[in-house]
Amino acid sequence: MPRALISLSDKRGIVPFARKLAGQGWELLSTGGTCRVLVEAGVPVTPVEEVTRFPEMLDGRVKTLHPMIHAGLLARRDNPIHLKTLEAHGIQPIDLVAVNLYPFSTTIADPGASFEDAIENIDIGGPAILRSAAKNHEFVLPVVDPSDYDRVLEELERGVTPAFRRELAAKVFAHTAQYDATIARYLPEDDDGLPRLLSGTAERLMTLRYGENPSQRAALYATEEPRGIRDMKQLHGKELSYNNILDLDAAVTAASLWATRPACAIIKHTSPCGIALGATAAEAYTKALATDPQSAFGGVVAFNTVVDVLAAEATEGLFLELVCAPSFHDEALAVLRRRKNLRLIEVPTSRGEVGLEWKNVRGGFLVQDRFRFSPEEAAWRVAGARSPEDRELTDLRFAWAAAAAVKSNAIVLAKGEMAIGIGGGLTSRVDAAFLAVHKARHHGHDPAGSVMASDGFFPFPDSVEEAAAVGVRAIIQPGGSIRDPEVIAAADQHGIAMILTGTRQFRH
Repeated sequence: MPRALISLSDKRGIVPFARKLAGQGWELLSTGGTCRVLVEAGVPVTPVEEVTRFPEMLDGRVKTLHPMIHAGLLARRDNPIHLKTLEAHGIQPIDLVAVNLYPFSTTIADPGASFEDAIENIDIGGPAILRSAAKNHEFVLPVVDPSDYDRVLEELERGVTPAFRRELAAKVFAHTAQYDATIARYLPEDDDGLPRLLSGTAERLMTLRYGENPSQRAALYATEEPRGIRDMKQLHGKELSYNNILDLDAAVTAASLWATRPACAIIKHTSPCGIALGATAAEAYTKALATDPQSAFGGVVAFNTVVDVLAAEATEGLFLELVCAPSFHDEALAVLRRRKNLRLIEVPTSRGEVGLEWKNVRGGFLVQDRFRFSPEEAAWRVAGARSPEDRELTDLRFAWAAAAAVKSNAIVLAKGEMAIGIGGGLTSRVDAAFLAVHKARHHGHDPAGSVMASDGFFPFPDSVEEAAAVGVRAIIQPGGSIRDPEVIAAADQHGIAMILTGTRQFRH
């Protein structure tokens, strides 16, 4: 009878997997909570302490670190001396392990987690079992990923290939390397709070047809960071491209700037060409599309809320590459799937989780804290003679958030909690203001009575003059320029209310 050892932190799918193994004639060994789950589900299982003849101890820190386990994992079945040693000590080989590790990454991602919590979530026995099994993968199947359970069962039924064994072994070593690297980055104390060591692995999720251009090879890799690209689920449409994924990431980031209001962002080349709030997803989309319907052609649309049938119907008539949202109603999917090639992606909203982001430079990386938009207004102050009216303040709040999604230099004109003109990615802030005004007028929006947001301070009064010329009534910007007095004076001269936030939010 073949023997499997099952010991899991992430218990997704384990009951049906274990039940099918038992049905195929496998003896199952298990530990602690996993053992209890299987017993409660009626799956026949043997507690590991009956094999080791030694109880779990030290609050579960020691349970599988025992020769009865590791000799059964490491013995080569083609080595007569190994087999005689097992027989002499009454050790039965273990032919499969399904093990995953204590949730260290998830633990340290919680701002409330203590150092002691983190240390207790460093797994010792799990990596030892996985590495033993992966080293001896010619004879032992090492299973670390719950998504592989069905494939493992299929392979067992038709005969496990050497290539599949090596694939699972490689996945184990990548997993444990990433796990150890996360711990190594966490442990050292540093005055600036940034890691002294950057290391780790990423798993290739898919090979892409090409990169930004057909001459460039490309693939999508994922780390083990919580709520990341691994959580993406494609529900319909053509395969994703490199540029689709870049735009998808930018779109989710933009739509997620609002936590309590339905929001929609339409992205082209990683920058918004439309962004708005609405009472419903459909209204948010309709307003976002109105920002710049010409640029929205072939865009990527992201919602921060469920897509219902009205929102789905609102997108008809426009060619889109991709629509993404935290979830879709079945009726909405039926409407959207009428378009054969439209990619539909279910992906969690991302509200700026704590963590680091990396950018490649030649021969290395730049690392910074991941940007987190803050709606906090405690540091905001009205500069100049006039305070914004309530309607203007509502639009200023919206525009300040929207500007965080636009590439620097970023200027957003807003009215009625929608962007009516966006200028971004330009080398001059006054050019960005000019472009935002031009875009607004070109698409039938009247800038008179609108508000303006800038992601960085105004180095000169020229952008204020540009805003005043078209009737902008209020401006929000970080402040901090040596010419702030001149800028504020220009706003006062034209009766423009100005808020200084004290916070810059560049996006290069």
